[in-house]
Parts: sequence; structure tokens; C-alpha cells
Amino acid sequence: MDVPKFLIADSSELENTIFVLHTAYPRFLINVINDEIHWMEEFEKEDREELESQITQLISEALSYYDKEIKNFE
Repeated sequence: MDVPKFLIADSSELENTIFVLHTAYPRFLINVINDEIHWMEEFEKEDREELESQITQLISEALSYYDKEIKNFE
């Protein structure tokens, strides 16, 4: 089954908070209101160095995805 790279998520327990979920490695959830990130992976020291080069790009892609999806609802 193909899974989208990004998904928009919210919760009735956290009103006025919207998240973008990155479903591929490294999986993370970003709060689009305050840019707080929750990682759903455990990283080894070696992995961290490689991921640091990707993190900025992944966050940018997640926020761009959110903006594009919201514009589709307007």
C-alpha cells in the first residue's frame, strides 16, 4: 500500500493545534503553529550526523505541504 509522504493531523484534545506527520524515515510530527517537532525514531550517533543535513529540507517540505493543502480548502 502506498502511503503519502505527509499527512495533516489534529486532535480534539489539543484545540487550535495542527500537525504535519512525515510518514517516511525519519518519521516525525511537526506542530505547524509553533514548529515543535516530535521524532518517532531513535537515532544512533552516526545517524544524527547524516540526518542533520536532511532535517532542514524535510521541515521545509512539511510546512510547504501544509500551506499547499490549506490553500486547496480556500
